[in-house]
Amino acid sequence: MREFIYPEMMVHVPVCTSKVPEQVLIISDNAELLSNEMYKHSEIVSSVTGANLDAIRNADDNSADVIICEMSADGTAVAHINRVLKDDGQLCITHDALDNIESNKSLMQALGRYFKIIMPFNLGNGSTALLASKEYHPTADLILQRSDMIDGLSYYNCDIHIAAFAMPNYIRKEYLGIIRN
Repeated sequence: MREFIYPEMMVHVPVCTSKVPEQVLIISDNAELLSNEMYKHSEIVSSVTGANLDAIRNADDNSADVIICEMSADGTAVAHINRVLKDDGQLCITHDALDNIESNKSLMQALGRYFKIIMPFNLGNGSTALLASKEYHPTADLILQRSDMIDGLSYYNCDIHIAAFAMPNYIRKEYLGIIRN
C-alpha cells in the first residue's frame, strides 16, 4: 500500500473541514509523515506530542482547533482531548477495525459526551479513522477551496474527502444511534 495515503487522509480530512484552523496538535509516537503533511498548510501551526495520557494532560485548555490522534483512547483520554480542543474543534482518531464493534461502540460513546458529530471514514489503505467534531460536518462544511488548492498531494482531494465517509449498510446498522452525522 502506498505510504502517502494514510497521512494525507489523517491530516487533510479534519484540516479541510475546520473553518479556519490555526493550531493543530498531533498525538503520535511516530508523527513524521503526519507532520510532513501539515507543512503543506503553511498558515497553520502544528505541534507534536507523544501518544500518552500525560502528554495530553499537560496540553493547554482550548489550545487546538484540530487534534490528530494515533493513541488508543478511553473515557479519560477523550475528556482531556475535549479540554484541549476549542469549542468548534475536531478530532481525527485511529481506532479498532469497524468489525470490532464493542470496542468501537465504547470509544464512540465516550466521544458522544463531547462531540455533536462522530463519523468513521475510510483512510484509503483498508482501515478507518473517526472524525469527531464539535461544530463542523465533514461533508457539509468541507472547505472546497482549501481541499483542492493543496500542492503536492498524491491521493487526497475534495472528491476523495466526501467519498471517504460512505459506509456500507451493515456498518450503518451495527452502529445505529452511535454514529452521529
